[in-house]
Amino acid sequence: MEGSWISILPFLVVIPIAVWTKQVLPGLLVGLLIGSYLHTPSLIGGMETMLHYIVQALIDKNNIEIIVFLYSFSGLIGMIKTSGGIKGFVEKAAEKIDTKKKALLLTYVSTIGTFSAPTFRFVTIAPIMRALLKKVKMTTKELGFVIETTATPIIVLIPVATAFVGYMVSIIQISLQNQKITEDPYTMFIKSIPYNFFAFVIILVGIYLSFFHHSKSNAPTQVETEAEEEDWHTCHPAVSKDLPSKPWNLLVPLILVILLTLFLTWWSGHTKANSFFGAFIKADVLQAMVVSLLITILLSAFFFLFQRFKINDLITSFVTGGNDLMSVVLLLSVVWGLSSVAEDLGFSQFITAHSGWIPQMFVTPFLFLFGAAVSYFIGSAWGTWGILMPLGVSIASVSGVSLPLIIGAVFASGSFGAFSSPLSDDTNTIAKILNLSVVDYARYKLKPALIAAVIAAVLYTATIFFI
Repeated sequence: MEGSWISILPFLVVIPIAVWTKQVLPGLLVGLLIGSYLHTPSLIGGMETMLHYIVQALIDKNNIEIIVFLYSFSGLIGMIKTSGGIKGFVEKAAEKIDTKKKALLLTYVSTIGTFSAPTFRFVTIAPIMRALLKKVKMTTKELGFVIETTATPIIVLIPVATAFVGYMVSIIQISLQNQKITEDPYTMFIKSIPYNFFAFVIILVGIYLSFFHHSKSNAPTQVETEAEEEDWHTCHPAVSKDLPSKPWNLLVPLILVILLTLFLTWWSGHTKANSFFGAFIKADVLQAMVVSLLITILLSAFFFLFQRFKINDLITSFVTGGNDLMSVVLLLSVVWGLSSVAEDLGFSQFITAHSGWIPQMFVTPFLFLFGAAVSYFIGSAWGTWGILMPLGVSIASVSGVSLPLIIGAVFASGSFGAFSSPLSDDTNTIAKILNLSVVDYARYKLKPALIAAVIAAVLYTATIFFI
């Protein structure tokens, strides 16, 4: 279909509705519905078209693999929680930490084993730090800030074995397909990692606050005193007193999934390349991650059964954990459908015809700042990526801006909202665990987040002269 202004109408309604409702899904659904009726303007035809786009997205082989990966990964985390892996890790770590330096080093070093998802990071590290609040001698807000800088900002930079990878690659994939770009989406993701400037800057801010900044006042507030006195076992169900304490039930599955992912990734590409590192480039990474995860789940289940955990409890915890990500699966389905219907309406052609006037040096910083504002008001990194990635890739193909640079900027914009927004899951989870006011905590970390965003925008402006 020839591009016209109606091709951008589905995207134009998404952002205001998402901001108004503070939810991403309603805006995406309305956008998909409008796009479907613009494509087939009849009462029944519009609904049939919407169903067609969603079904087509769900039967795509790569998309099915992504859904299986997300559901299974969350299910594995559910099994680890039920088997006492997280609680055991927290208790063992808390026993051995007796100074601020050790506590902060643990926060960073533990990222190696708990980088799967932000919430996973929070429930393994925040209870430890809460139990050691007197020894750490930081205000609770500073402590929460430091912990958060080791969660989403680091996880978005890790290319394997995280809950983010499958989603991020899928968003790149649909955007590249719409533009008829034949680049491998996973390779594009790897190339975009160095350009997620916000993540790098906010991590450095966290390191500075951890080891080089001295709080003006170490006197605990009333809320902080209450947090110290309250038993940390009550701060999250994953560390409940009712659960067993078995740290190896956390470590064994994580070691397995990381090693298997690396091995099977190499294995899937070793016959297509002449070098060890070349095998990773040629590999079918998504399939390797899914197969590695499924093997890990089976081996972990046997490991837990050997410890006399009931199979019914393991199945229930797996299903419960997997169901926690069903909202993400629904989000993905609608994003895939919306991108496809907009493309069939002529979205790419319209962008090509009407975005050439934007100076090349301002394309990336503008997209980043716009995305950062959107992500702050909707509180969702994943929602922001789903909305902006098709637009960003379209503009990149027209303006001649580096594709990895644009992709990195889109991911950085979503990372800003996940980190700083009072509506984000990260903010609310860490505030709950550390017994903080969500609004006060979000206000505290907004200033350093804005400084990091400004620095990132300057870097995006300058980078265009070097690539």
